[in-house]
This record gives sequence, structure tokens and C-alpha cells, in this order.
Amino acid sequence: MTRAGKLPFLFFIIILLTNYGVVVSCLRISNESSMDEGNNHTTMFLLPLFPPKETLSRRHLQKSPSSARMPLHDDLLLNGYYTTRLWIGTPPQRFALIVDTGSTVTYVPCSTCEQCGNHQDPKFQPEMSSTYQPVKCNIDCSCDNEREQCIYERQYAEMSSSSGKLGEDIVSFGNQSELAPQRAVFGCENLETGDLYSQHADGIMGLGRGDLSIVDQLVEKHVISDSFSLCYGGMDFGGGAMVLGGIKPPPEMVFTHSDPVRSPYYNIELKGIHVAGKALNLNPQIFDGKHGSVLDSGTTYAYLPEDAFVAFKSAVMKELHSLREIEGPDPNYKDICFSGAGSDISQLSKSFPPVDMVFSNEKKLSLTPENYLFRHSKVHGAYCFGIFQNGKDPTTLLGGIVVRNTLVTYDRENERIGFWKTNCSELWDRLNVSPSPPPPPSGTDSTKSTANMTPALAPSVPPEYYATGEIKIGLVSFYMSLSIDYSELKPRVPELAHFIAQELDVNVSQVHLMNFSTKGNDSLIRWAIFPAGSADYMPNATAMEIISRLDGNSLHLPDTFGSYKLVKWDIEPSPKRTRWQQNYLVVVVALLVVLILGLSASLGCLIWRRRQTLPYDPVGSVETMTDEKELQPLN
Repeated sequence: MTRAGKLPFLFFIIILLTNYGVVVSCLRISNESSMDEGNNHTTMFLLPLFPPKETLSRRHLQKSPSSARMPLHDDLLLNGYYTTRLWIGTPPQRFALIVDTGSTVTYVPCSTCEQCGNHQDPKFQPEMSSTYQPVKCNIDCSCDNEREQCIYERQYAEMSSSSGKLGEDIVSFGNQSELAPQRAVFGCENLETGDLYSQHADGIMGLGRGDLSIVDQLVEKHVISDSFSLCYGGMDFGGGAMVLGGIKPPPEMVFTHSDPVRSPYYNIELKGIHVAGKALNLNPQIFDGKHGSVLDSGTTYAYLPEDAFVAFKSAVMKELHSLREIEGPDPNYKDICFSGAGSDISQLSKSFPPVDMVFSNEKKLSLTPENYLFRHSKVHGAYCFGIFQNGKDPTTLLGGIVVRNTLVTYDRENERIGFWKTNCSELWDRLNVSPSPPPPPSGTDSTKSTANMTPALAPSVPPEYYATGEIKIGLVSFYMSLSIDYSELKPRVPELAHFIAQELDVNVSQVHLMNFSTKGNDSLIRWAIFPAGSADYMPNATAMEIISRLDGNSLHLPDTFGSYKLVKWDIEPSPKRTRWQQNYLVVVVALLVVLILGLSASLGCLIWRRRQTLPYDPVGSVETMTDEKELQPLN
């Protein structure tokens, strides 16, 4: 059914509803193995070896009019991290950055880098940005040997490092953000080593506390409130959402105090853990060692102090009655794994017990099995503990696995962190928030940044749509060829649509499968991206951004979908509607009024006629035995 064809039906539903009243020590990247979930530990620690020296301050704002809503990409256990997309410069240059609450500096590889790895996007070219400026040496920064420019250096526990110069340029947050592009300081990498060199992501987006943090810079400009939120997807879907700035917390959100003086990292006041409703026999102080209980978005798994881990493992295993303990997927690790739970994630709670994290205010965050398990990559229906012992380190480190499908709000202004269990792939719908109209990508004419973009195949748009210089784009369609049989692909089409939406920075409701064909073991699918909501057209800047990604074959899909190729894209106008379609609502209402009046008149006439004729039916006829006839007088 076409979009236009659905409208009368939706109107009918609205009439019915109206009538019935329906209303996320302190290590950094410890990338200890490959990128396969459960196959090896892709443990990511994005906490610096040494805490940053940037000053901690609490900003009080006069106003906070906007927020930057940004989708998250990749998968926590497949990639070891989540990334978001950031655009830097004029015209904008795109980068995939790991969202990291344990780091402060945001940095990307620079075109002058002599030792940078092969990452997802091209290196940043300062010389190509008309708005780039180097940060000159001053008393507030470390300077290069020539004392001309500010530099940064970051070293991490597993011997990876990043260093480069500081620059300032316009940063844009994507087409779902209502926050306009802003000038910000970032690192332009000239050297990277270790896991930073080998990772697929381009760099780091620092969300920690400190003057160089992207959050602190936006707060200092008074363009967002002193808050941000992260929402990580679950086992079935990767990705998620991020908000720079404040949001209205849901009524069910559970808050705990976060003391910025207690630790340079985001900490929570964890006092206990319950398994299957029973408290672990632990001294609450066990969760307050060293840096306390640290919540870090860049760490993959969770790590407990020794005594806490032993108690947790024992309590969970006592509740596993129908499962069999098996060896882990990687012989290099002694993972604790179990088989027999089945592959349906929604049914895991029948095999594994619930877990509650108890805060100092007696509030609880309830965890489902996906918050402490990961899939066994070699045994179907088997799962392994995603919570480990933190060696002899007394710090409690809570990584992304603990907050799968949980909206985590870092309310820095009020020194608290909130948790709300939700489906992160449907966050905006569950918060009843509509996507925002996109601002220009870099503060300049957005059409200029794509003027040199020449697609491999020209779009099939009639010439008249170019005449005014403003193309009215009703949809963007494209063909995708995948090296996977459609019978295998068909049940995963919703999942594929979800990933496409993330890569194109649109809502999943805008992604429609139009048709498909098969050739051997390959599938050819035609997709269409429609405007958001009920709009007839999408902004040109949004369409051009979608096209630039399609034209560059820059979509990043999981390997489980095989190899893919984008064959062709087109832009099309919104289907022209007839005068009746344009005014169908008025017509439908008028017809309903006429129909109701007509039915009322006919019913009244029928009643009047029956009253005139019914008394004269012969007594003894079959009809006189009904209740209605018995209530009528007999003459």
C-alpha cells in the first residue's frame, strides 16, 4: 500500500479512536581479541591511565535552548564500542568517533599524520576547511617545540597512545539535531599507536569532565544544559541514541548521586547487588574502593572487585537449574558459559535470574540477562558471563553491557546519573519526541558542500524540478546488492532496515523496502527513504547528506549480511496529488456528515412507517410472538 493510500484508512482509525476516547585503575582500550561477539573478548577500556588535569567546574546556565540528538552506530560486543558521526570543517568532513565518557579530548586523524591507521573515513584536511584555525600556544595548554601551537597527548594502560595539535573549527551534529553547528576545539592527530592505530573507528569523542570535553565546550557556550544522555542497543540490535544537552527525564527514571570530587570519572553510589531478589552478603564499602563505582561508556564489559565477583557468580549459578555449563568460545579465556537457554532473547529471563543494582538512596536498577550476558559465538543458544573479576583492582568498573537498552542520563548540573530501562532502538517514540528539523551542516549554504558531488548514475528527476534551484525531493531510492540468499535475508529485513536507518541518520520508519529480486545466491533490494512524519518533501540538506553516503558506498553493515554494493540511487518528487487528494479530508468529513444525516432521516422514516402498519398484522402470525409485537396494543 502506498503512503497516499494509507491516509483515508488512518483517518478512519482516528475517527474510531476519537469516538472511543483512546489516548551507560582505569585502563583504556584493552582490546584483548577479535571483533566477534563472544568469540574473543573485545574488551574496551576508554579510561586514561592518568586522570586529565583539566579543571572541573559546574556551570550554571541562563538558558539551554537546544540539544544535539545523534544516533549511535556499530555494536558493543561485535566492535567493542559505539560510535557516533561528527562533521568538522567547512565544507563538512565526516568522522566516526567512539563515544567515551572516560576521555576528555575529541580527536581525529589529521592529513599530516605520519603514523595513523587505516580507519573508516578519510583523514581530516585542515587546508580544505575555510573555517579551521590552529590553537596558538598559550599559558593554558602544552605547546609544541616551537612554542607556536597547543598540543595534546594521551597515553593508555595497554600502551596505545594518541598525540597531535589542537585546532578549532565548526562542528556539526547531524540532521537529527536541533543544535546548530558550533565552533569547538579538537585534536588533529599526528601519531597514534596500539589499538588506536588498528581500530576501525576514526577517533574518540570525549564526553568526560574537563575543559576540552565537547560537552564542557558546549555548556561554556550556553548552547546546551549541563547534561547528556546515552542509550545503547541490546543483543538483537546494535546502535542506539545520544543526546548532548538536557531531556525531560521519564517518571520511571532511577537516579543516583554522582560526586565530581570523588573521582575524575563518572561514578555512582552503588551499595549492593541482588540476584533473584536476594542480597549478596557483601559490605557496601566494597563498591567504594579506589575510584569507586565508575560508569564508563567506552568499556565493553563489567568488572567487580574479587569478593563481589565471587559472590555474584555463585548466586547466579545457584539459580541455573536447566542449563549445562560448557567451555567458552576462546581457549585463551576461562569464560563461564551455559547452554540450553535458546536463541530467543525475550525468553532469557526464564533461564537466568534477574539482577538488581541497589544505590545509596535504596533505589534499584533492575537488569535483565542481556545486561550481564553475551552470546557464545560457537554454540547456538549458549551464553557467557559478561561480568568479570577486576584482578586485584578494588575499582568497580561498569561498562556498556550493564546499560544495554537503558537510557543513561548524565545530569552533571545536579550531580546525578539516571537510568531508565527502554528499547533504545525506539527511544524517540517512547519519549514521544519527534525528530528535529536539521540545521545547515556548517553554518554556510548547505548546497555548496555537495556541489561537487557527482553520482555514478544520474538521478531520475524531471528537469522542471531543477528550474528554481530548489529541488522538491519526495524520496530517495537506491538499489542494494547483497551476497546472501533472500530466503535467509527475508526474516532479517527489519534488522537490515534498522542498520540502514542508523547509517543514513534517519528514523527507521522512513526506510521502506520497495521490491526485491534474486540472482543465484545474491539478492537485489530496492529501498526508499521517505520524509520524516507526514511531510511531503524532505529538506534538500537532508537528501544531499543521504546521497553523499550512498554515492560514496560508505554504509557500514555487519558482516553477517555478507558483502554488499550500492548499485544506483535516484531522487524522486513526491507523487502529485489530485485536487480531491489534496482536499480529501474535507471531502471525507462532508461525506460522513451527509451519510449520517441520510441514515438518520431513513431510520426516522422507517420507524414512523412501522408504527403506522405494525398494529394491523393479523393476530396469530409468527411475528406477533416476538417481544416487540407483544408490547404493541391489540385492537
